[in-house]
Amino acid sequence: MNRGDLERLSRDELIELVLRLQRPEKTSRNSSKLPSSDRKEKRENSRPGGAKPGHEGHARALSDDPDAFEDHVPSRCPCCGLVFGEDAERALIGECDEIELPPIRPFVRRHRRFSIRCAGCGATTEAPPPATAQGTPFGPRIHALAVYLKSMQLFSYERLRMAMSDLFGLSISEGALMNMFKRTKTAFETRQAAALATLRRARFVACDETGAHIEGVNAFQWVFCCKEAVVHDVDFSRGAQVVRDALDGHRPAVWIIVPAIVGGAYGRRPTWSSLGQVWRSVMSDRRATRILA
Repeated sequence: MNRGDLERLSRDELIELVLRLQRPEKTSRNSSKLPSSDRKEKRENSRPGGAKPGHEGHARALSDDPDAFEDHVPSRCPCCGLVFGEDAERALIGECDEIELPPIRPFVRRHRRFSIRCAGCGATTEAPPPATAQGTPFGPRIHALAVYLKSMQLFSYERLRMAMSDLFGLSISEGALMNMFKRTKTAFETRQAAALATLRRARFVACDETGAHIEGVNAFQWVFCCKEAVVHDVDFSRGAQVVRDALDGHRPAVWIIVPAIVGGAYGRRPTWSSLGQVWRSVMSDRRATRILA
């Protein structure tokens, strides 16, 4: 709009134009617009993204132990057309690595039993069944992979079954996966008992719980911490009995826990004043300060 256009406007139109220009721009703070639609303000002294001048570049280091080598050698001279022989002197001018995963497929060993008829007495002797025939067909590496994906990567049974099929070509039912975890439970019982024993001797203990789901049912994930051990426990209860079972009568000198649980576990509900005294005790003790850090 130029000067001539403004001169042709009436007084009311000029007033409306001035008022419209004075209105603030609509943002998520003064209207129903989404925050993602707001215009981002340019920060003062902001620098453009990317590497800055003088920045030393970084590249992936070459492997110390490559599995194979592939040499690239010129075949002829581009200047005179001379064909290079196999014994021509060469100089290494560059290297780079190509990294790829090998095809992953299950290794299947078929166990076959035979019987032999004795030529002397005519009796038939059968080979004893192997240990695999008496238990699961899945080996220890498959058990370890299933435990890792379930406990560390938090795969559900359905996603774990799909991952075994899509990544490794293994057809495993959810029931077979559950049986794997039951079989591997004994391998963790010794370490679990040692962690509980350490927790029940600790002077400083912190614990809390959060929601969890077990086969579609609401449950609680409990965690008990001390300096030397961390104990996880999943229970369908949020009550103080879970704490009593974990500590087994142990009363730590300093116990950091949800106030409602403390009241249920020890028969009384602490006040904010008593919790403040606990906090000051913890912060004044060097050992406790390291635990909280």
